Amino acid sequence: MGLGFSWIGVCLLAVTVLLVLAWPRRCRGRASAVQVQVLVLGDVGRSPQSDLLDELDQHARLTKVPLSPTPAMLRKLPFVVGGPLKVIWQVLDLFLILAYRTRPAQWLLVQNPPSIPTLAIAALVARLRGTRLLIDWHNYGWSILAGTRGPKHPFVGVAKWYETVFGRLGHAHLAVTTAMANQLRKAPYSLPASTRLAVLHDRPADIFQPVPISSTFPPTTRGPEIARILSESCKDDVVVGLLLANKKTKVLVSSTSWTPDEDFQLLLDALVQYVQNVPADHQDGRRPPVLAIITGKGPQKAMYERRLAQLATEGQLPPMEIAVRTAFLPMGDYARLLALADLGVCLHMSSSGVDLPMKVVDMFGAGLPVAAYSAYESFGELVREGDNGRGFTTSKELAGLFARLLDTRSKVADNIGYGGGQDELDHLRQGALHESTLRWPEEWYRVVSPILGFSELKKDQ
Repeated sequence: MGLGFSWIGVCLLAVTVLLVLAWPRRCRGRASAVQVQVLVLGDVGRSPQSDLLDELDQHARLTKVPLSPTPAMLRKLPFVVGGPLKVIWQVLDLFLILAYRTRPAQWLLVQNPPSIPTLAIAALVARLRGTRLLIDWHNYGWSILAGTRGPKHPFVGVAKWYETVFGRLGHAHLAVTTAMANQLRKAPYSLPASTRLAVLHDRPADIFQPVPISSTFPPTTRGPEIARILSESCKDDVVVGLLLANKKTKVLVSSTSWTPDEDFQLLLDALVQYVQNVPADHQDGRRPPVLAIITGKGPQKAMYERRLAQLATEGQLPPMEIAVRTAFLPMGDYARLLALADLGVCLHMSSSGVDLPMKVVDMFGAGLPVAAYSAYESFGELVREGDNGRGFTTSKELAGLFARLLDTRSKVADNIGYGGGQDELDHLRQGALHESTLRWPEEWYRVVSPILGFSELKKDQ
């Protein structure tokens, strides 16, 4: 704990020195019109895909100011040393950009997490420049750190204290769920009742669009298009080619950052159990061939690829019956793949219990029904059980969902409810298609524009 506080002291000292040097210049400015700065420390695209959306990259009214990358030598150091030094680097870089290199704005919108060092620097600059601070809460930084470093790690306690203290300095707040908004009003965050707090549910970007209903995914066109999308990652993959040529093949898609908060062993175990428990009777469609595509990049990708290869070698995932492939796709191809798939799988395990997985929002935007991990409080604010998706908590439950939803027959006899099979999957797709009509512009203008003070907003601006 002492080491953590000593590094924080160094960071604060560095900011103080920089403040003295920078203050005589740009900090005294004020914005003459409604202008908003958006501070994002990390991916400005759509996690886990990292491309900047074209509508952002090419927007005439948007000025992009990139942060300086962390020096390679800091990234190679152990976390206990490299972590604090990285914070110091980011503190200096952020302060220079916000207080020295950019024009003043009426509002500074900060995405949280990450909270260190953005919340403290944003609060300081906002106070110096007379800017109002709007904090967009997507999760809690300390809970994510606890998931990767363990809840007893000394930095977790420091991070929680930091986030609760500086999080209260916002002039207004956005929460991604109602459950999170309720938590923010209580200890330890204790946002005052007088501070504006609005719920802004994530919505899909326009790039995520469903396939028109009339097309009903004709297999003669779907297979070649998915093959084109996978051409880089699955080049000359005979198994993938044969599966896509089979009109009975079901296509699953799951996106991930390959981090510990998504346990992909759960998916692998579910696929193995699915093979073991459901007969491979291709004539009546009980277990059609499955192509599972996992998109994204991250630290655990190589580990799971080795496990996949081992399961195929051992015959637990017969290649011509269950093929799992990994890919990292351009945003346009990723969005199209979601629209062409049969079922999305989400393994997001909320560290806070009150956030929502953006990947499910994107899947709904493409009209794709989901099977999603459900053991957290805010799950029902996005996935409506039996309407646009199904929830699970164990590999056995996920395997059972595969058995129900991937069966190509209609009205599968069982005692669970809707009947399973293609009828149930079609029913869930209708729910996802309804969800796809809810988009960012309407939600943003309804919730955020009154906070920012725009009197007249046009969606084409």
